[in-house]
Amino acid sequence: MKIMKVLLAVGALALTTFSCKNEEQKETGEPMINKGSAEPGIHKASWGMFDNREVDLYTLINKNGTTVKITNYGAIVTAFETKDKTGNFSSIVVGFDSLSPYLQSPPYFGAIIGRYGNRIGGGKFMIGKDTYTLATNDGENHLHGGKKGFDKVVWVADAYVDSIPSITLGYESKDGEEGYPGNLKVSVKYTLTDNDELRIVYDATTDKPTPVNLTNHSYFNLTGDVLKTILDHELQIDAAAYTPVDKGLIPTGEIRAVAGTPFDFTAPTTIGSRIAQVPGGYDHNWVLNNKGGSLAHVATLTDTLSGRYLQVHTTEPGLQFYSGNFLDGKFINHTGNPVNLHTALCLETQHFPDSPNKKEFPSTILEPGQKYHTETVYKAGLK
Repeated sequence: MKIMKVLLAVGALALTTFSCKNEEQKETGEPMINKGSAEPGIHKASWGMFDNREVDLYTLINKNGTTVKITNYGAIVTAFETKDKTGNFSSIVVGFDSLSPYLQSPPYFGAIIGRYGNRIGGGKFMIGKDTYTLATNDGENHLHGGKKGFDKVVWVADAYVDSIPSITLGYESKDGEEGYPGNLKVSVKYTLTDNDELRIVYDATTDKPTPVNLTNHSYFNLTGDVLKTILDHELQIDAAAYTPVDKGLIPTGEIRAVAGTPFDFTAPTTIGSRIAQVPGGYDHNWVLNNKGGSLAHVATLTDTLSGRYLQVHTTEPGLQFYSGNFLDGKFINHTGNPVNLHTALCLETQHFPDSPNKKEFPSTILEPGQKYHTETVYKAGLK
């Protein structure tokens, strides 16, 4: 059946009805989705208020019944529901059923991170002769865009459904916001394909030179159950090198071969097999063999318990693998269970941490007249 076209006016957010379940959506705050029978498309529900702005939840459904839920607060992916080997659906992204947990302090569940994903050492950088000072919200360092990064603002949504559902979220970061120079216009487009791919396209322009390093901070657990850790997941990363870090997790500037180290994931390796050899756990950037520019398959995560795998494709030159080292159980997920140490992991496609202070790293400075454009695809499947 031909899926109707839906267009949200960016300014007014005027919405054509997506679902016949509107009354139920108003009562529960979330679309009523019957897996396997819900019509593909996009369903919208009111999800609360923040900064006197309406927050909505958008549910993208493909022909397989695979579901991705996205809110315009922080451009957050709250769920990515796929089948396991028994045919049951559960979310491979750790998330929450209401807005309030996302309003708490980090760890950035499912959010778009900007202007700069990862860390900038000392909260300072230079462009030419000008020094810029940022918030130091991670010890002495700047992390994930500062105290109020892109994860803590309401984005403007523009949803579209024709052959496949997608939603574009826009945000304008003003000159001086969190200490960054330039007015930066950003858009992030999420598309759920019928191949169970969550495709993310990032675009940005600026009127002054500024560092830009956008990424998505989804936490994955392929079992769909945070009572189980990710230590038995197998991970393969197409990278012959990584960037060692100091005690503050700032890269030293060295690019070191992974061979013979616990950072060697060139062959599928169980995460828990060598994590004890990495003080504090994995929270490092891998230097991808792809080098960035073209969309390439750079990593695969596999879980034998559920039968699921997750492939990562990106145009970016780096991949931050974070093994959930700071998860401490204070967040309760949508199934009512605490999110504890090593019960979720992140695979953040990006440029390298602290690149504005490391001339030897690929540049993250966006100039006026240039267009920032990167793509990442998370493809779910069964072995």
